[in-house]
Amino acid sequence: MNIHEYQGKEILSSFGVRIQRGTVATNAKEAVDAAKALTEQTGTGWHVIKAQVHAGGRGKGGGVKLAKNLKEVEEIAGEIIGMNLVTPQTSAEGKKVHQVLVAEDVYYPGDSEPEEYYMSVLLNRATGRNMIMYSTEGGMDIETVAEETPDLIFTEEIDPSTGLLGFQARRIAFNLGLSGKAFKEMTKFVMSLYEAFEKSDSSLFEINPVLKTSDDKIMAVDAKVTLDDNALFRHKDYAEMRDVREENATEVEAREVGLNYVDLDGNVGCMVNGAGLAMATMDLIKQAGGEPANFLDVGGTADAKRVEEAFRLILKDDKVEAILVNIFGGIVRCDRVAQGIVDASKNMGDAMNVPIIVRLQGTNADIAKELIDNSGLKVYSAVQFQEAADKVQEVLS
Repeated sequence: MNIHEYQGKEILSSFGVRIQRGTVATNAKEAVDAAKALTEQTGTGWHVIKAQVHAGGRGKGGGVKLAKNLKEVEEIAGEIIGMNLVTPQTSAEGKKVHQVLVAEDVYYPGDSEPEEYYMSVLLNRATGRNMIMYSTEGGMDIETVAEETPDLIFTEEIDPSTGLLGFQARRIAFNLGLSGKAFKEMTKFVMSLYEAFEKSDSSLFEINPVLKTSDDKIMAVDAKVTLDDNALFRHKDYAEMRDVREENATEVEAREVGLNYVDLDGNVGCMVNGAGLAMATMDLIKQAGGEPANFLDVGGTADAKRVEEAFRLILKDDKVEAILVNIFGGIVRCDRVAQGIVDASKNMGDAMNVPIIVRLQGTNADIAKELIDNSGLKVYSAVQFQEAADKVQEVLS
C-alpha cells in the first residue's frame, strides 16, 4: 500500500527520524493558514508547496514549488490543487492533486553548504535480507545514477539475526563523506530509519533527498513509503492512511469483493484461479498474439456470483476484445464454474459483448465442457492450453 509523503514523514517522525516539517492543505486558504502556523513554529520565511500524489518526479511536472511570501503560497497552492499532475511515473493523463504539503524551507544559509544524499531501505530478494541503498547523488533519479555512475551507489546488507549494527551505520556516514556533528547525526538518522522500516512492516522506504543542512543537521526532505498490505492487520492506524483516490478504481472495487485484480494495458481479459496459473495464462495470451488486459485471480471459490463479479470488472475496460477463462478444478468443481459462467452470461445480457474462451481442467471437466457447449451462448470451450491459445488467436483475428 502506497501512502503520501506527509504520511510517510509522520511514520518516520514517530521513530525519531528528523523530517522537514509541514502541514497538509486542501485549498489555498488552508495553505496560507498552514504557512503562518509553520512560520510561528519553525521561524521559516519561505515555504515549499508540494503536491501530494502517489508518484515520483513531482518537481519535474510542476508539483513542487518554492513560495517566498504568503501571497505566493496562496497563488501556488491554488495552481497545484486540482491540477492533473503529469510526471515520469504517471500516465499521460496524470494524477489529480487533491491536497498539498506546505513545508518549511530547510535550505537556509549557514556555516557550510547544504548537501543532498539518496537513501532507501528495502528487501534484497536475491539474498533474502533487508538492505540500505545509498548514494552521494541525492535529488537525482537513482536509475540514472545507477546507469551513469554505478560506483556512486553503495549498499549495506543487514543480518536478520542481529539487525542493523552501529558500525554499519557509521560506515554509511563515512562513505557519504561526513565528519564531526554531521557524521553523528547521520549515524543516528540511519539507525532510526531502519527501525522505522522494520517496525512499520514496510516493503520500501525511499528518502530522496536526505539533506545535510548548512548547520549539519540530517533530515528527510522527502519520503516515499510502501507498506506491506499483509501486515496491515497489525497497524490499524496505518491502514486508515489508504487514499483510494490515488488507486485504480477497478482494483479498489475488486478488493472490496475479495478478488485479486491488477489492471494492465492489453486487449484480452483473464479470469483464472491461482496466481501461478494466472501468470502462465498471461504468457499464453502473449504467445497467441494478444496482450493481457489484467491479472485476475478469482481464488478457490469461483461460484456463479463471484464469476459474474469478475466478468463485470474485466468488461469495465473498453480495450478488452476477448476474455480467456482458465480454471483448474481442484478445490472448486469445474461444472460449478461452468454453470457460473452460463448464469453470468445470461444475467449480464448485452453487457457480455466480447467472445469468451473457457478452458476448464480438473474435477468434472467433461461435464463442464458439455454445459458450455450446450449453453447456446457465444462461449468457446477448450481442453488443452494450445487449443485455448488457438481460439484466442482466432477471435482476435
